[in-house]
Amino acid sequence: MKIKLPEPFTFEAGKRAVLLLHGFTGHSADVRMLGRYLEKQGYTTHAPIYKGHGVAPEELIKSSPEDWWEDVLAAYHHLKELGYDEIAVAGLSMGGALGLKLATEYDVKAMIPMCAPAYFDNEKQLMSAYLNFTRQFKQFEEKDETTIKKEVDLIQDNSSKLFKEIEMFVNEVNGIIKEVKIPTFVVQARHDEIINPESANFIYDHVSTEEKQIKWYENSTHLITFGKEKNMLHEDIYNFLESLNWKN
Repeated sequence: MKIKLPEPFTFEAGKRAVLLLHGFTGHSADVRMLGRYLEKQGYTTHAPIYKGHGVAPEELIKSSPEDWWEDVLAAYHHLKELGYDEIAVAGLSMGGALGLKLATEYDVKAMIPMCAPAYFDNEKQLMSAYLNFTRQFKQFEEKDETTIKKEVDLIQDNSSKLFKEIEMFVNEVNGIIKEVKIPTFVVQARHDEIINPESANFIYDHVSTEEKQIKWYENSTHLITFGKEKNMLHEDIYNFLESLNWKN
């Protein structure tokens, strides 16, 4: 069975732009509903897909956080080339960590980390998510259970290098959060089953700005952009963006 693979998106609306960054094992669909919502409110949105994501799970272990970082930079420059001078960033999970790094090195209007990791103490949970994604992908390919088990086991056996690189990247971001000096809205699901929810408090406490907010979503899990509180999340992000001092 041929699987239709996801694609990046750009929804052009107003002069204010928001770069939307997906999570580990995810792709642009992670943030598509948020993108459409913001488009209706007059914001341009763009979401890339990192190398190794949105394709067969074997491709993911051939990629690295350095590759994903390069894809984030390319997405940022894509918006710049389209003429958007002011770019806010909203990132889910690993996308939040990538966004925080971006905010320390480039001109970013504001940062919205959503269920973003500040600690690498969740390798077991990340591995489980990766293997679940792998099983689902292979089920969509209509492979038999014996083949699926063999291929999932092979991926697990070959993923140690990737997870070591993720650990190094998350630790790097942990060390530079204090360099984030722009308005920040920290979003955290109370029932996050993938990352340590205390990451949210760490990010909030360590960003070097007085213009910061934190909100806990009491009925949400890690994929907060798909959860039962997604409409509230959309409105909160919009209100935060509207509170910024945009030039246009």
